[in-house]
Parts: sequence; structure tokens; C-alpha cells
Amino acid sequence: MLISTRFRFAVAAFAIGLSAPLAANAGPYDGDRMVLVTTDGRLMRDIPEIGAVRIVLDTQGRRLLIDRWNTVIGFEMPAWQYREQYGKPWEDDERGHNRGYDGGLARETFPEAPRPPRDRFATIEPRDNFEPRARIERRDLNPMTGTVPAPGDEPRIIEAPKLSKPSTTQETTGETVSAPKLSKPEVAALQVYLDRNGFSPGVIDGRMGSNVQKALAAWREATGERIDPTDTDLIVSRLATSGGLAFTSYTITAQDAAGPFIASVPTDYAEKAKLERLAFTSTREMLAERFHMDEDYLQELNPGVDFSRPGVQIKIVDTGAKKTGVVTRIIADKPRKQIRAYDAGGQLVAAYPATIGSSSTPSPTGEVTIERIARNPGYTYNPKINFKQGNNDQILEVPPGPNGPVGSVWIALSKPTYGIHGTLEPSKIGKTSSNGCVRLTNWDAEELAGMVAPGVSVSFVE
Repeated sequence: MLISTRFRFAVAAFAIGLSAPLAANAGPYDGDRMVLVTTDGRLMRDIPEIGAVRIVLDTQGRRLLIDRWNTVIGFEMPAWQYREQYGKPWEDDERGHNRGYDGGLARETFPEAPRPPRDRFATIEPRDNFEPRARIERRDLNPMTGTVPAPGDEPRIIEAPKLSKPSTTQETTGETVSAPKLSKPEVAALQVYLDRNGFSPGVIDGRMGSNVQKALAAWREATGERIDPTDTDLIVSRLATSGGLAFTSYTITAQDAAGPFIASVPTDYAEKAKLERLAFTSTREMLAERFHMDEDYLQELNPGVDFSRPGVQIKIVDTGAKKTGVVTRIIADKPRKQIRAYDAGGQLVAAYPATIGSSSTPSPTGEVTIERIARNPGYTYNPKINFKQGNNDQILEVPPGPNGPVGSVWIALSKPTYGIHGTLEPSKIGKTSSNGCVRLTNWDAEELAGMVAPGVSVSFVE
């Protein structure tokens, strides 16, 4: 099934046959003319071709234009309403009058504008070439995934539109000076695809950073295939057949909003030890980790959303289920800052960005083995064995929790005090140092823990 059942949700939108004509923002300013407006309140001068967008209706019958990344790029509204809403006729709007207006897209429905008096159109002559609108076929639509339930509740994917990619090509010399620049949704879709297949890009943030490049290199080693990040058609089609499109929707539950949460995470270990649990600090932080997302990117996808309110529907990425398998050997690659997991046949099956030691507290060298796996672990701070932090010179028992020093999983190694574990700062994985251990995101550490067992060898490569 292309839509995970845990993300089923009710929607108030309908599919429209793509043969229905789009409005044209040209010609005389008629009272019955429809115009296309961008989400920042400007008239859409370049009318999208049929097939370049999906079209859906909101609950009040207005048509929205949605691109292949499930982002609303514009909407249709009567010309009279546009003039009254913005206070200027459309001919005067070349400079983007009232750019701050969001078209009502941040709200459940578009803002109401008073209908014109009945006699407003009395002087308008009927047009001989007037064509009635195409009949609209109404079917339940999930606007976040682009799927329409078919008989037997088997969803199908609406044909992916072919959009031109933004490019930084300069034509003054006739030469291409750089590759096409990917949008954040395009990069996020690539990150979701890699994440689903066990080649983690770290936090999903829509940025083409070093962790994404390392994941692509690992994919090539494992499959022999080089993925072109700009081949968005390939990525979208593969996502559609392997769990659904990259973006979906989730409704915040009462349990999500209830926590428990802590006000902040202390840096001092003595203060950490006073807490009952090193829990998340907010619903937003908890949901970002659940869906493998950078917290700021989650907020960016949901501007103005109060994540503490049950029943609120938010846009997320759909990373799917954890990768499964049996890992018999692990390489901790220090130069690459990556953990690479292999099966009994020597096949690379998973790779994760990692923070591996530092110059002051280096990680082990050579061969060690996994001794045990602890989920939701506490942490014993011992300045005589571990590291010295501030004025703390006593042994401290730090409580468990996702924001604890070792995150949500501890994979103990045969070298005492060293292990592979989670972290409270997933966005910094592969970019900062650790206190000698191997640090992964919590979700990557949990996935790896599900594929290993005591006795698995871990090789540290310099």
C-alpha cells in the first residue's frame, strides 16, 4: 500500500480533471474573469501548462495549484475579489502589491470577500465565445501525497507533473557555469529516499550537505548505481513505489502534546543528575525526531503552527519503517565520519553519518566487538574514568531520556567505557567532536541496534 496507515487522515479537498481550463491573467478586467494569484499575493503572469501542476478544490470550491512537491504555488479567485482584497486593479500590480499577504493559505480556508451586488454585472454584455467550465469530478484526495483512493481502498499515484528545475546557468557566454540548483523539497525527497533504504543523510533538512553526499557515496558502493540528485523524476517515481511520496500529513494527538517535557536540557552534569528524566523539551522537538527531521525545517514547513495543540494537522516527511537485516561487521570510518554496516556476505547494507571521537578524547583503534545493547539507558558520569566536566569531581547518575548524554540507545563495545550511541543534538552529527565514543542520531542508533547482536565486530579505520 502506498500510504502508511499510521498517516491516514481526513481531508477536505477534491481532485479536478486536468482538462479543466486554468484562468488566464490577461484581457479586459471583467467582473466574471478568474485570475491566478501566487501565495504572496501577486498575479501569476506565467500560466502553468496543463500537466505541470495538480489542481484541487478547497472546501469552498476554490481551485489550488499544487506542484509535484505537494506545495501550493497559487490559487484561482474572481478578479473582482482580487481587486477588493488588494485595493488595486490587477493592471497596477506589477510590483507585487501587498506582498506580505499569504493568500489565506496559512488558514483553513481563504478569506472571505463580499460578493458584488447583484446588479454589478447588469451592464456586462454576454460574450459569444463564453465556454462553460469543464465538469468537475469530485473524489476524495490526499493533497499531501497526491493519491486518490480507488475501489478496495487501494490508492494510486496521480501522474507526476514535469516541472522545470531552477538553474543557475548563465547564458551570456553560452556556457553552463553551475549545475541546476535544487529546491529544499527536492533535496528533502532525496534525503527521504536514502533514509528509507538505510543510507542515512542524518537530519532531513532540505540541504545538500556533506551527510547527503556521504549517503550517496555509500549507496553507490552498495548498489553500483550513481544517483543524480537532479534527476527528480527518478527519485519521485521510486518514492511512489516504495512507501509513498516524500511528504505527508500527521495530526498531533493528545498524547503527543502531553509530554512529559522538561523546560531545558542543562549542560552541567550535576544539574542533569537532579532531573527525573532527560525528556524532550517540546512537542515540536519530539515530532522532529520521530520523523527524522531538523527541528527548524519542521517549523519551516508549518509556519505559525502551535505544535502543542492536539488535533492540529502538520506537514511532515514520511521516512517509513526502520531498515531490517542482520549485520555481522561494522566499520567506523573516522576520515569519512561514517558508520558502515555489512552483512555476512560482505554486502554494505546500511551507512550512518557519525561523530567519532576528538583529538582530546580519541575513539578506539583497531578491532573491538559489541558486548551488549541497552535501550533507554541511563549514564554514569565518572570523572576519573571518563572526562572531566567543569567542577564535577563526583560520580553522578544521569537519568535516561532522548536528551541524555548517550541518547536513546547504548551499544557497548568491548573496550571499557566506549560505545555507539544516540545524541541530544542530531543536527550536529558528523560536524562536531565527541568524548571518544561513536555518536549517531537517535533514530540511526536505534535502527542499527535492531540489526546487530553481541559479538559483532567493529573496526575503527583511521
